[in-house]
Amino acid sequence: MQCLGDPMKPLYKGGIVQNSEFNSGLMGWSTYRNIKAGVSSSPSGNKFAVVNGAGSHVTSSGKLLPSHSVYQRVQMQGDRHYSLSAWLQVSNGTSAHVRAVIKSPNGERVIAGAMDAQSGCWIMLKGGMTAYSSGPAEIYFESYAPVDIWVDSVSLQPFTFDEWDAHTRRSADKARRRTVKVVAMGADDKPMAHANVSIELLRLGFPFGNAVTKEILDLPAYEKWFTSRFSVATFENEMKWYSTEWTQNHEDYSVADSMLNMLQKYRIKVRGHNVFWDDQNSQMQWVKPLNLAQLKAAMQKRLKSVVSRYAGKVIHWDVVNENLHFNFFETKLGPSASAQIYQQVGQLDRNPILFMNEFNTLEQPGDPNPVPAKYVAKMNQIRSYPGNGGLKLGVGLESHFTTPNLPYMRSSLDTLAKLKLPMWLTEVDVVKSPNQVKYLEQVLREGFGHPNVDGIVMWAAWHAKGCYVMCLTDNSFKNLPVGDLVDKLIAEWKTHRASTTTDNNGAVELDLPLGEYEFTVSHPSLKSVAVQTMTVDTSSSASEHTINVKS
Repeated sequence: MQCLGDPMKPLYKGGIVQNSEFNSGLMGWSTYRNIKAGVSSSPSGNKFAVVNGAGSHVTSSGKLLPSHSVYQRVQMQGDRHYSLSAWLQVSNGTSAHVRAVIKSPNGERVIAGAMDAQSGCWIMLKGGMTAYSSGPAEIYFESYAPVDIWVDSVSLQPFTFDEWDAHTRRSADKARRRTVKVVAMGADDKPMAHANVSIELLRLGFPFGNAVTKEILDLPAYEKWFTSRFSVATFENEMKWYSTEWTQNHEDYSVADSMLNMLQKYRIKVRGHNVFWDDQNSQMQWVKPLNLAQLKAAMQKRLKSVVSRYAGKVIHWDVVNENLHFNFFETKLGPSASAQIYQQVGQLDRNPILFMNEFNTLEQPGDPNPVPAKYVAKMNQIRSYPGNGGLKLGVGLESHFTTPNLPYMRSSLDTLAKLKLPMWLTEVDVVKSPNQVKYLEQVLREGFGHPNVDGIVMWAAWHAKGCYVMCLTDNSFKNLPVGDLVDKLIAEWKTHRASTTTDNNGAVELDLPLGEYEFTVSHPSLKSVAVQTMTVDTSSSASEHTINVKS
């Protein structure tokens, strides 16, 4: 995270926050528990709010109370998304986990963002929340560390739901579509005016997929339903270590092999999930008691076995799954365990992107383990490890949602995009509720609309006895409401003109989603139609990319 000597100006000029840069002292700001507060200045003259002696402490009853910054009361309106940002620093020559809190109009205490603040420099926190009712609210920052929190350049900007959705759609159009110029040329190399051009989208450019289970091998209806919709698949469990070597030295990849072979027939790309899982509870019983030498040997065997077997056949590897929440391998092998494993996977299979796959980075700002700042720090630890400079690394965000906090989701994606690595939503689902369809649509649109998200995979694998959290179909593979939503979005993302006619110059401009196309040109002067394939990608545009279709 960028750490500056002075903070930058507040976003949106502070939005609805009064005196956001503290240039008018503490006007508009207050303190809790009779905490002493004031305004200090940096050597360059920048002003910021400080508190003194506000560090966390234990009450006489044994309750730990957090440290609080100054706070401000604001008036919030219902049915608005609020984007929050602030620059923070802590005292005492250390670092501390700091959370942004908004006491919303309905009395709920919402954690709107979190980060690890530093002493001696300023770091920006971004987040937000959605207000469903109007009334007074409070903004402040807290930490359970014994530090004082300093604050500057605070902003809280409201957006109506329509404004937010419109921005998402504009961003999606800009990121996922291009205008291309198609020119029909005759055998004499002259433009063919008034030629009929039909346009067929063969394959959508944006990767959109779902988790899949071994049941697909025995159910043609499942096979047809899945392969007619998705371009990417993740095996829910079948490639994991406990699925391929449940009993030590008895490896069995037959199920995973068969699933891979089936999906390859349909040109469906497969994510390798996963090489290792850092969760203690996901290790086989025979793994847990191994001594260090035995564990290293078992890991080497597993790594070489699975990576070599599927080298060149998967587009991604989730290398050490969920290594922000869990640390089984770090506990056994040391703090560089993940970095070393990534290095070995990259040496065996150089083409796939090696992902750090984690949950709650987008979903839960109150979970301190995977906040964007800690995700960035772990990724930088992996790629700065000696010998890892050339690895193809990727940001994997599982996206298991209950109630989406869209402003926090967007701000987290913005923060992670600064890593300048491929970024995917890898396991999207929403828990069952009356708003499940609505919330899933919000999450999928937010991901599709963010210019730095390179693909989306849902975690909605079908099981006869029930899905993990979210089913798209019933047991007859008839869509449930969430399945209808998915089909609606796929159709929308593929929308384009199916046919058109060239102008007097033999040309036509088309607004097309990124993808692979087949163009068919017919004209009275042609004995037969002319067919040409074309890929519309991010480099395509009307001003620089012309397609010539010759008879």
